[in-house]
Amino acid sequence: METTYNVKLWKTSVYKGTRKTTYTVRWELDGKEWRQPFATVALADSFRAELVLATSRGKAFSTTTGRPLSKESKASETNWYTFAVGFADAQWERTSANNRKVVSKVLMAATVALLRAPVPGHILPVDLRTALREYGFNARRREEAPPETAAILKWVERNTLSMAAWEDAGKVDGVLRCLSRKLDGTPVAASSVKRSRRVMNVAMEQAVKDGVLGQNPLPKGKGSAPKTSLAVDKRALMSPDQAARLLGAIKGRTRGGARLYPFFATMYYVGTRPEEAVALRVSDVRLPAPEAADQWGELLVHTAQPEVGKHWTDSGAIHEERGLKGRASDDMRTVPCRPALTRILRDHIAAEGLKAGDLVFQGEKGDMLAGSVIRRAWTTSRKGVLSPEDYASPLAKKVYDLRHTCLTNWLNDGVPPAQVAEWAGNSVPVLLAVYARCITGHLADLKKRIEAGGDLPEVGPAG
Repeated sequence: METTYNVKLWKTSVYKGTRKTTYTVRWELDGKEWRQPFATVALADSFRAELVLATSRGKAFSTTTGRPLSKESKASETNWYTFAVGFADAQWERTSANNRKVVSKVLMAATVALLRAPVPGHILPVDLRTALREYGFNARRREEAPPETAAILKWVERNTLSMAAWEDAGKVDGVLRCLSRKLDGTPVAASSVKRSRRVMNVAMEQAVKDGVLGQNPLPKGKGSAPKTSLAVDKRALMSPDQAARLLGAIKGRTRGGARLYPFFATMYYVGTRPEEAVALRVSDVRLPAPEAADQWGELLVHTAQPEVGKHWTDSGAIHEERGLKGRASDDMRTVPCRPALTRILRDHIAAEGLKAGDLVFQGEKGDMLAGSVIRRAWTTSRKGVLSPEDYASPLAKKVYDLRHTCLTNWLNDGVPPAQVAEWAGNSVPVLLAVYARCITGHLADLKKRIEAGGDLPEVGPAG
């Protein structure tokens, strides 16, 4: 960490605004001016006195934070990259594979923002980011890094600021700006910003717990993070006719259409998440006898297999087997399977010759259905069925919109929210927060109910 003894203290400046007066302590290190505003003159005088005392005692000042070095502080002695690697490894042991990817991506962006030297010309920006994201903050692959990647990580370790950078409000703002922008300078989605803030907040709390930082430097309170909404965009929901045409296009695909059609139909009729649908086994599909008059069956949903990439799972598999979202690891939910889907699944299982332990929806080689295949089929279906205007709109833009449409249909059909939440694997508050704006068709009946409550009785003039 770079330090200096060349310190010059100035008088506290006073700014009298229309609403309040601000007292700003000013000092200079190696010709660079530093400022720290305070709301009261007492606070400003106390802070300035600390600077005067440090100067009189010959203490070195950090050129990163502008503050005198404290013998008790571990921040100036701890390299940010070293701390971040340790934090990533600790998170690896206790979180899911998908969260490991998120943590790595966030720490990568923060590390780039905390470099104290320009990146040499022989290191391409994309190689720097790849080295950090795929190796530096990946506990499984770090020791497997190719020589050129390992050299990049060594350079990063030598040229990263210390944790004292987090004591500089300007540096903190710079990191947060970096986390909120894409490489081209455009803003990232508000949900991504909040996710990044959560990761950094956990990291800073860990730094406080380890005694590296005295307090969490990230801003808190109202306005510290962008607003996000859980509500579904009604424009993404499909009408029955649109859903039929999209699923029909899937079914008509010359390659894999017969296998993919039941998968998408299950999401539309039962509202499973994609990672839950790909994990279904034949034994989880309880269908009535073919001759039964009532063709209702049921699906037992108890496992999810999100696709996260082989470099992030403990097993090295592309998918990570997990319990249901937000539930205990051994929890299960039962979802009714309507007659239309019963017929589709029965025909599919028979045509594929599937046994009880087999996956219901398989890839071409009998393995788990890949996310890339699912997304490619859906995109092709949208492009072939929808008008150019609808294709450019949010209508059914994501595979997940099949689930959104299913749950919305259940609510609009009068199924109680508590029952929909149980079938969908949500809590009632989350369900209503996500889908309340999509409930339609009940207004006329609700008006009648309100009116049935009666009006105020006629009241004569006050006597």
